[in-house]
Amino acid sequence: GVLVYLEQEGRGIGMVNKIKAYALQDQGADTVEANIKLGFKPDLREYGIGAQILADLGVQKLRFMTNNPAKVAALEGYGLEVVEWVPLVARPNRYNRRYLRTKRDKLGHLIRFTDEGGE
Repeated sequence: GVLVYLEQEGRGIGMVNKIKAYALQDQGADTVEANIKLGFKPDLREYGIGAQILADLGVQKLRFMTNNPAKVAALEGYGLEVVEWVPLVARPNRYNRRYLRTKRDKLGHLIRFTDEGGE
């Protein structure tokens, strides 16, 4: 298997802005609202470099583990074939439940909460 890690902290806004976004979340904004309040789109990440790395390694077809449909679409847009999309199981707790729900509801992530019958 291959693991490609792209350093795109805070959905592409960088570490300093991610910390600013956390401060806004502490004041009640969700993760998407925080990025927008900072003047960014909800997700600025680019996947072309990752697709190129996979292509350079000879990967043409892949089994992709993600909850993010935008990542699947991006890799397919760069000519890679996602033969299996494997969503990751979220285990929410009181600290991450709102964040995960926002990712599901506002960013389209395939997140099923294991403790809520798939909510």
